[in-house]
Amino acid sequence: MNFAHLHIVLNHIPSIGTVVGVALFIASLVRKNDRLQKLSLQILVVMALAVLPTYVSGNAAQRLVRRPDVPQSLIETHQNSAMVTLFLMTITGTFSWFGLWQFRRFSRPGFVTLAGVLTFSILTAAFILRTANMGGDISHPEIRAVGAVEENTGWRFRVERFSNEQSWVWPACETIHFIGMPLLFGVVLLLTLRMLGMMKSIPYSALHRLLPLGVLGFVMNVVSGMVFFIAAPGMYFMNSGFVLKIGFILLAGVCMLYFTMFDEPWAVGPDKEASLRVKVIAVCTLSFLLGVMYFGRMLPFLRH
Repeated sequence: MNFAHLHIVLNHIPSIGTVVGVALFIASLVRKNDRLQKLSLQILVVMALAVLPTYVSGNAAQRLVRRPDVPQSLIETHQNSAMVTLFLMTITGTFSWFGLWQFRRFSRPGFVTLAGVLTFSILTAAFILRTANMGGDISHPEIRAVGAVEENTGWRFRVERFSNEQSWVWPACETIHFIGMPLLFGVVLLLTLRMLGMMKSIPYSALHRLLPLGVLGFVMNVVSGMVFFIAAPGMYFMNSGFVLKIGFILLAGVCMLYFTMFDEPWAVGPDKEASLRVKVIAVCTLSFLLGVMYFGRMLPFLRH
């Protein structure tokens, strides 16, 4: 299996899942159903995680479909749309996660959060369907509209060139990256230590207030990391360390979702022990983040 196969398998997940999540979210607003709203927000958060490996595998697959019968302009337009989808999905996932956090903290999300989810989820669904349709045109020439895409429509190369030619872009993104990681790691470290029995006077409900800082760090890392990827994709997509790093990011994201949604951590009050499952998931979260940091640091040494 190569990256083209992987991309074909992965791209159906965020495409269908996002549309389902948006439909359920709109239905929850119309019916004023909190349970349905929670489910829709959970789906959108998971789709935000799923779109990351989909985009990365698609960028790698691009290099495998360079054939005379496939217009390069069509591939570039597809990738441009995918890039916009990635950023819109990141915003949608952030709003959706914050909505879940507010459900736990205040019993319901605020108006601004709901408006953000509604606006960006609809935009994301539109772009992800557009991107998927373009992907179908690449794979199936029989449905491709002749002359539908003009030459030189791609702007990814201009972004790549700008990132490499402007001396301030890489240092600025590295600064954002190295601010985001301590934010995320610090919150997870405090969470893990408490779940393992330290700082027993602090209830989980107090640590829950810090989770938005951790998610802020996660978003900072994703955005700055994608700038690195866009600027030098060849350095990443054939790198085994990068594949492992993406895998650990997804696993850590799922664990953070557990501490946002489930009731078990909330049972940890002052001077109370966490259950074995909560302890295991907390340790796994910290371990996954350590894996992200390790393979991120090892990227230059694991290039083929």
